[in-house]
Amino acid sequence: MANILNIETSTEVCSVALTSDGMVLEHREDYEGRNHALLLSGFIEEMMQYATPRGIKIDAVAVSIGPGSYTGLRIGLSEAKGLCFGLDVPLIGIDTLKILVVATMFGNYIDENSYYVPMIDARRMEVFAGVYDSALQEVMPARPVILTHDSFSEYLGQGRKLVFVGNGAEKAANLIKHPDVVYIPGVKSAAVDMLALSEMAFRKGDFIDIAYSTPNYLKEFQATTPKKKI
Repeated sequence: MANILNIETSTEVCSVALTSDGMVLEHREDYEGRNHALLLSGFIEEMMQYATPRGIKIDAVAVSIGPGSYTGLRIGLSEAKGLCFGLDVPLIGIDTLKILVVATMFGNYIDENSYYVPMIDARRMEVFAGVYDSALQEVMPARPVILTHDSFSEYLGQGRKLVFVGNGAEKAANLIKHPDVVYIPGVKSAAVDMLALSEMAFRKGDFIDIAYSTPNYLKEFQATTPKKKI
C-alpha cells in the first residue's frame, strides 16, 4: 500500500490529493483561475496536517508533468521536487492528457471501442492533444495541433467514436462536425484523477529524476512583447 501526494497544476485548476490503496483520503481544489502560486503551498500543508497525526507516511509525490500551462507546470514541479527532497521519497511524473482520459472514464463514459482525444488549450486555434485507446495506449503521441476542419480525420469513419475532452475541446467543437465525434464538456484535470496512474507508476518503480526532470511543454515558451501605450 502506497501513500501518494498528488499535485495537479497544469491547467486553470490547482489541486492536491492524498491517496492510498485506491482511495482518496483528502483533497483540495480551486477552479477559480490561475491561483497556483498563492494556493498550492497551503493545499500541500493541509494534506500534511491530515497525514501526520494519523501516522500516514508519504511514500511518493506525483505531479502532472505536462503538457499544459508553462507557469502552472513549473510551480507544480518545483513544489513536488522540494517535497521529495524534504521527505526523501521518489517523484512520479504523470502525463496530463492521460489524467483527462482517466477523468472521462471515471465520469462513466467508458467505451472500449472509442478513442479518447484529450485537448489542452494553447494559443489561438492551437491545442496540445493526443489520441488514446481505452487502455491508455497511445494511438497518436501528444503533440501541438493547430485545429482545422480536417483535424483527426484519419481516425474518423472507422466504426469507432472519437471522444473529445478538456478545455481545448471547445475550440474543436466549432470546427469538427462528424457523427463519430462525441464532445464531453466540463472534464477537467484534477489531482483526484491521478490516483490510478500514480499508483500504477509506484508499483512499477516508474520514477523521474528529482534534480533534473523538467515539464513536458511539447513546445518552447514564446513570450509576447507588450504593446506600447501612446
